[in-house]
Amino acid sequence: MKQSSIIFFERKFPSANMILIKDQLPILIDTGFGSEAKETVQIIREAGVSPEELHLIVNTHYHSDHVGGNFHFQNNYGVNIAAHKWEAELINNGDPEACSAEWLDQPVEPYRVDRKLSDNDQIETGNRTLQVLRTPGHTLGHISLYEPEEKILICGDLFHRDDIGWLNIFREGVASIQRSMESLEQLSKLRISQAYSGHGPQIENPQAAIEAARKRFEKWLGNPEKVSWHACKRIFSFTLILKDGLAKEEINNYLLNCGWFQDFARYSFQIQPKEFIQVLIDEMIRSDAAKWHDNYLVARASYQAPDKEWMNKNIKPKDWNFKIL
Repeated sequence: MKQSSIIFFERKFPSANMILIKDQLPILIDTGFGSEAKETVQIIREAGVSPEELHLIVNTHYHSDHVGGNFHFQNNYGVNIAAHKWEAELINNGDPEACSAEWLDQPVEPYRVDRKLSDNDQIETGNRTLQVLRTPGHTLGHISLYEPEEKILICGDLFHRDDIGWLNIFREGVASIQRSMESLEQLSKLRISQAYSGHGPQIENPQAAIEAARKRFEKWLGNPEKVSWHACKRIFSFTLILKDGLAKEEINNYLLNCGWFQDFARYSFQIQPKEFIQVLIDEMIRSDAAKWHDNYLVARASYQAPDKEWMNKNIKPKDWNFKIL
């Protein structure tokens, strides 16, 4: 009988963190960004699990940094994928809104969801049982996973050790703050000794992190503009990571063609998109989210630049060639 262990991998952008449940039925939670799929395979191989052995991939939610490796695992190794049923239906129907990829301008290669999850479902790994907890806010179908024996929580992008997941009020709804707070309230009732989130280091004091997240969301209720600034800076930072920086002369045209930029400018800040460009750049610099380097605006976050050849394929759900009812 294989020894059971939970292995956490903290990864640089553009990939999200991953968790490998090494057991009789190995489970991989989230698969990183698509351009790093071969690196993802190597990471789990070095942990002692070959991709052919994987019983299941579970996605906490469908953003590109969490599901990007799905295509590689599914097409090369036949690994089944599980996700919340609401996001699964968008994925399996090739809906243009799937993964919010079009709106965010983030490429995602096609995959299908084989197992549709609901709240309180259980995922067996052999010696462990993971409880599925629906924790919406960051996305409507966001889930967390709880392992009761070791009291381990895998919380995706609901909250991090020193931050919270950005909220997409235009795709997930203006009640995203309240949903996030309800999700945190649900998790606060659990006995948690260790938590792993989608970004940043492991969370050694989960209750303190949950309380800090709750207080921040509470402040946002009275100042919705903060929700939009938080989202804009994180989306644009991720863009700068994917592009490995944007030349000064490219920025205007690029932003004006982005759905997220148009929506935040017009509806969150009530400013014409052309006028919002410099406002956003100034805030990126002021908040230390970005800097100028040789006439390029680059992200300050630590990252590994994606392969340009992979990025140039620019695949979005509207390009996917299948539809599963």
